Amino acid sequence: MRPVVLPSYINKILSYSNEEKIALIKAKYPGLTKGMPDVTVVIPAYNEEENILNPLVSIAANITRLSVEIIVVNNNCTDRTEELVLASGVKCIRETIKGVTAARTAGLHAAKGKYILNADADSIYPPDWIESMIPPLINDSSIAIAYGRFAFLPGQGRARFTYFVYEHIADILRVYKRLFKEEAMNVYGCNSGFRKEQCLQVNGYEHPPGTNEDGWLAVKLREKGFGRLYKVYTNKAIVWTVDRHLQNDGGLLKALIMRVKQVFTPR
Repeated sequence: MRPVVLPSYINKILSYSNEEKIALIKAKYPGLTKGMPDVTVVIPAYNEEENILNPLVSIAANITRLSVEIIVVNNNCTDRTEELVLASGVKCIRETIKGVTAARTAGLHAAKGKYILNADADSIYPPDWIESMIPPLINDSSIAIAYGRFAFLPGQGRARFTYFVYEHIADILRVYKRLFKEEAMNVYGCNSGFRKEQCLQVNGYEHPPGTNEDGWLAVKLREKGFGRLYKVYTNKAIVWTVDRHLQNDGGLLKALIMRVKQVFTPR
């Protein structure tokens, strides 16, 4: 069952000042990088000064036996995003071609890890995220891509329970998509992982107009014969993200109606 309330680690992270977050990242991140990376976490960022330290501090605090590097891709930021990343001791590269596809591609080519984890700059990651997402790829060669769920951080003055209800309805829609349409529609860039070499063999994140880079990558990996899509169900892999996409769609109700129409409209 999905969490009704925010986990305690979320509230703790949100309570920290930027200075405290930077200090925590600098203290924790070296323990995550145990020599040559097994895993690279790629985070595209465009003007994420307000959010970027949240994924960094949460990922740096992950508990894992694997060696992990984090790469933030500065996609033409005009604010202090890169400054904050570098102050934290995390690698930041630049991609001047605008758009998440170009940013993720730059991170892919810069990555040293065998496995890639897609993350977002406006999200917070649970302590066992890496250990929940990567072992399926290590232990089962028939899995091409692992993907997890996400939940919403309530906006100011909004109740978490409202999002809890929305998420359960959205989960039902995702089951329908998996069974009757296309499972790859459920793969999101904030929470998915795959093998770097296989991604390069299918031309990375390139995708046709009208499609998304994350879901289309899943389709390409499967169609190339690298294996199946694998959903990670454990709550330990739930990523928490801000609700700005819902608000941009007009709020929870309008966003839900829009998504229902998208699911049941014939292609």
